[in-house]
Amino acid sequence: MFDSVRDDLRATLDEIRAAGLHKPERVIDTPQSATVNVSAGGRPGEVLNFCANNYLGLADHPEVIAAAHQALDRWGYGMASVRFICGTQEVHKQLEARLSAFLGQEDTILYSSCFDANGGVFETLLGPEDAVISDALNHASIIDGIRLSKARRFRYANRDLADLEQQLKEAVEGGARRKLIVTDGVFSMDGYVAPLAEICDLADRYDAMVMVDDSHAVGFVGPGGRGTPELHGVMDRVDIITGTLGKALGGASGGYVAARAEIVALLRQRSRPYLFSNTLAPVIAAASLKVLDLLESADDLRVRLRENTALFRRRMTEEGFDILPGDHAIAPVMIGDASEAGRMAEKLLERGVYVIGFSYPVVPQGQARIRVQLSAAHSTEDVNRAVDAFVAARAELAG
Repeated sequence: MFDSVRDDLRATLDEIRAAGLHKPERVIDTPQSATVNVSAGGRPGEVLNFCANNYLGLADHPEVIAAAHQALDRWGYGMASVRFICGTQEVHKQLEARLSAFLGQEDTILYSSCFDANGGVFETLLGPEDAVISDALNHASIIDGIRLSKARRFRYANRDLADLEQQLKEAVEGGARRKLIVTDGVFSMDGYVAPLAEICDLADRYDAMVMVDDSHAVGFVGPGGRGTPELHGVMDRVDIITGTLGKALGGASGGYVAARAEIVALLRQRSRPYLFSNTLAPVIAAASLKVLDLLESADDLRVRLRENTALFRRRMTEEGFDILPGDHAIAPVMIGDASEAGRMAEKLLERGVYVIGFSYPVVPQGQARIRVQLSAAHSTEDVNRAVDAFVAARAELAG
């Protein structure tokens, strides 16, 4: 049977390569850090890492690693079960309680990833008589999660409040029972922040709930690192927060839904990714507790990240690069052409700076970019080296 499919698949892969859209996977032979060893054309070498979600540099933090070692001895390696059978340990309940307190929500439920968390919310809460109103640039996991539900689907232009209100009106006029507005807190390809205060105002006006995927914010956005709801002063007005433990919060894996108590209670009973997926590994839960200790005890990592971000954005602007505006640690350098973005990334790797060119279908056609991600683990020298490498790579490609 596969013989009749093989040629079609090969042709599709050839088209992807010809369009400059092929996404190679580099092999790293060191722990995730500000500097990694990566294979480049068969030649492994040390490079500055500016493409990880390791915003606070905690992926190889010694205290986090020590907590993980201790957890292996105390709790074991894996649960080999789902939560409601025999997969719940004290460490899981502790992490859920700590996340609830940190995010200002009534309860939290853990998932194996934020993709699973977003995949388990909509089908559980919404039926055919309900409506979900989603930002056009929301993460793929939100889009896929919505597809699993039978709710009516409305989409509004990215951060466009007038369009959001129009979609809410249509949902009301269509007789929707429940209405759920869902948005990324920070849009991962642009670094733009959702206008949550205004979104909550519209939700109040049209009797809607608000859900925020805050994966690219929790840990370092907001005065206490509690994410975009804290940044906008609406922690008590957001009904559902989904997020990941795999970015700023240690960089391993795992996700969560922090929400109103009744929402979490229903998810524990009906959410399919929760009911049918193995429990989050206890070592990740325990290490995540140590991450929260670090976040709540000091602000030094967030300060360093803000300083690195401001330096990179300022210098790149001075050098004439088209960098999307903002102050988030996601700093997209706009290239436009997918092939050119790929060549730029290769030239940067040759100069010891590891970044990735993003192109369709990850971003729209014609909007290819190099998404630079700053980390608290970077030094000032690292940031300046990266900018200098961009300047040199641009000159070589132009010549």
